Amino acid sequence: MTGAWGVALGIIGSLIAATAMVAAAVFTSRATKAAARMTAEAQRTTAAVQAEPQQRAEDRAAFEAIKSELREELTTTRDEVRSLRSLVRAFAWYVGELTAQMRDHRIEPPAPPERVDEYNRTGV
Repeated sequence: MTGAWGVALGIIGSLIAATAMVAAAVFTSRATKAAARMTAEAQRTTAAVQAEPQQRAEDRAAFEAIKSELREELTTTRDEVRSLRSLVRAFAWYVGELTAQMRDHRIEPPAPPERVDEYNRTGV
């Protein structure tokens, strides 16, 4: 029986060794995959951190361009408002002069529209 037991023990030992090798390969494979995932995540994080200053600079440049455009539009609008106010005042003075001339000639001018009357009373 010693010979049969020796062969059986050899086979059992070989099976245990093969199982241990397969288990070690599985654990090594899992560890390698986990390490690869962690490395990829670290690389993505590093790339994002390195890209952030560039992104901030691009955002800042876009913000500055929008701000500059809005300032130009605001300046243009203010100039137009000043021009229109001046025109309204000049027109109001002109209509006032014409109305005075009509009254000097004993002609009663028609009543102004309600909005004009409001402007004459309030200046707005």
